Amino acid sequence: MRRLFKSFGFAINGMFTAWREQLNLKIHAAIAFLVLILGWQMRISKYEWYVVILCIGVVLAAELFNSAIEKWVDLVQPQRNETAGRMKDISAAAVLVVALAAAVVGAIIFFDKLF
Repeated sequence: MRRLFKSFGFAINGMFTAWREQLNLKIHAAIAFLVLILGWQMRISKYEWYVVILCIGVVLAAELFNSAIEKWVDLVQPQRNETAGRMKDISAAAVLVVALAAAVVGAIIFFDKLF
């Protein structure tokens, strides 16, 4: 049981570290907060909530993965390197793909309710 609590502690510490260091995580979280307010205001269905929450979780997780990959690349290759830069660009592109997909899902859910 102690190991379990320690594991949660590490995860919470990682979340606070990412929050302090990663502006994009704050931006995604702010957008997520606005989407949650919009969903509440628009009274979206239970199933739409499932999809919205899943999209928010996937986008935030992708941003955390991207942050971890960037830190790892910086640790392994501290000086400027073309391949390291490409790795960081590719992991950032993964976040972009997920965020765009989430935006499309949001548009599908909210468009009819807004207009």
